[in-house]
Amino acid sequence: MSEAPLEGNGEAWQGNYFNYFTEVEEHFQRARGSGFFLLSPLDWALIETWKNAEIPLEAVLRGIDAAFEKSRARKTKATRQVNSLAYCVQAVTDEAAALAGAQEGGHRKAEAAAPFTIEELESHLKRIAGETRGKSLDEIAESLDALAQNAAVHYANLEELEQRLTALEEKALAQLRAATPDESLFEARRRMEDELRPYRSKFTADQLARLERQFLDRWLFERSGLPRFSIFYLR
Repeated sequence: MSEAPLEGNGEAWQGNYFNYFTEVEEHFQRARGSGFFLLSPLDWALIETWKNAEIPLEAVLRGIDAAFEKSRARKTKATRQVNSLAYCVQAVTDEAAALAGAQEGGHRKAEAAAPFTIEELESHLKRIAGETRGKSLDEIAESLDALAQNAAVHYANLEELEQRLTALEEKALAQLRAATPDESLFEARRRMEDELRPYRSKFTADQLARLERQFLDRWLFERSGLPRFSIFYLR
C-alpha cells in the first residue's frame, strides 16, 4: 500500500494516511509472524490515539520494528510474548521524535490527490447520515445530510471537512454517553482496566488519559451501532 500523505486538491492533510489502521494492523501481524493474530480493543484504541495525535504512519511502523528488534536482541522467548501494540509505545514515541527532527527544515513530500472521488465522498456522507438517523441523533443526521449535499465544495478542503465531522462525532458521542446506563458504563470501564492493567507502566499520564477515552469511545460506537464519521472510514 502507498504511504503517500492523504491530501486533497492542494490542502495539506497533516501527515495522516488513508489506510492508517490497516497498515498498522498488517505491519504488527507481519512483525509478530502471525497473520491471523487479532488486535484487541485496547490495540485499536491505541492506534486511534496515534492517528489523532498526528503521529506519522512511518514512525508507527518503524517503532513496531524497533520494539520487535529489541525483543529479539534479548535472545529469549520474549518475542513470542509481544502480543499487544502497547509494547511498542516507547519505540513509536522515539521514532516520531526522530522523524520530526529529520524533517525539520526539510522539504515536504509531494502532494497527492485524495484516494477517492467526489462521488465516493458524497456516498460516505449519505451513508453515515442514514445510519445515524433513528438513534435519537436526528439533528446530527441532518447536519451530515447538509454536508453530503455540498460534497463537491468540501472535497476542495478535506482538512476542514474532517474537522466538521470530528465535531459532529464528538457531539454524538456525548449524547450517547449521557443516555447510557451507569452500570453499562461501569462494566465498560472495568473491562478496559482489565486489558490495560499489564501495560500501565508503559504509558505517561497523558497517554493513559487519551487511551482510556479512545477505548470508551470505541465501546460506545460498537454498543450503539453508530458509524464512524471520519473520512478515514470511507469505504
